Amino acid sequence: MSYSKYLNIHPEIKKALANNKPVVALESTIIAHGMPYPLNIQTAKEVEEIVRKNGAIPATIAILDGKLCIGLNKEQLEMLGTADDVWKVSLRDMPYVISKKLPGATTVAATMRIAAMAGIKIFVTGGIGGVHRGAETTMDISADLIEMSQTNVAVVSAGVKSILDIGLTLEFLETQGIPVVTYGQHEFPAFYSRRSGYPSALRIDSPSDIADMLSTKWQLNLNGSVLIANPIPEHLEVPLQKMEVYINEALKEASQLKIDGKRLTPFLLKIIAEKTGGESLSSNIALVKNNAELGAKIAVELTL
Repeated sequence: MSYSKYLNIHPEIKKALANNKPVVALESTIIAHGMPYPLNIQTAKEVEEIVRKNGAIPATIAILDGKLCIGLNKEQLEMLGTADDVWKVSLRDMPYVISKKLPGATTVAATMRIAAMAGIKIFVTGGIGGVHRGAETTMDISADLIEMSQTNVAVVSAGVKSILDIGLTLEFLETQGIPVVTYGQHEFPAFYSRRSGYPSALRIDSPSDIADMLSTKWQLNLNGSVLIANPIPEHLEVPLQKMEVYINEALKEASQLKIDGKRLTPFLLKIIAEKTGGESLSSNIALVKNNAELGAKIAVELTL
């Protein structure tokens, strides 16, 4: 494989993969661009520990010194969480960042691709990107969705980030042939909120049944991801109606400041956290941990 020279797989993860042990991929954008320091580092470590407690090996992914790093040490996590020059890396950025040996935190799309290169089948994140509000004029559609149509890595998330157009994102996923499964309920979740107002195409209630579906899909040579939407625990959610007020205010500020592209999502999340007095940030941390638990359980079932 021509890309093998760029892979830097942690020995523990390499051994686990060689012995068909469960491994869960984790993104690094949430560390470098999603949360303030030191909460970002603390959360990253806690998420890794949750994966371990549920029987799997965590593999946090980033780009460092011209290498695709699968599994990070404490020093690397600290650097990603504190440095000001860390790139937010999606697929289009990977060749440049790697060739220039720049530090890069990987988005959903980039993390999926790197996980697939390493042979990891389960990836846990907070929420995926999607079709942005107003995309009928801006054409702002996340590369996450295209990558999910091509790459055999299942994504466990709390649904689609609620700053996006959830309805259009679900339509796009259907068009791309990407199964959408909601864990434990019939309604698709909305990131900070358990309910979005949109029905889920599928409901599955156990990690083993999700693993069976994944195995069946890929054995049939039906390439691409499955979106496994995991609702945030009820006592930790921010109700959708309340959240919509803050989202619309943040979108208005972004428009006034002409913030778009890869800067938009981090900006919106930061403004919403400020407007909610930190409530949205607490929910964000809670949902990532909740997803890590489910993702690890699915990874374990997938290796049985």
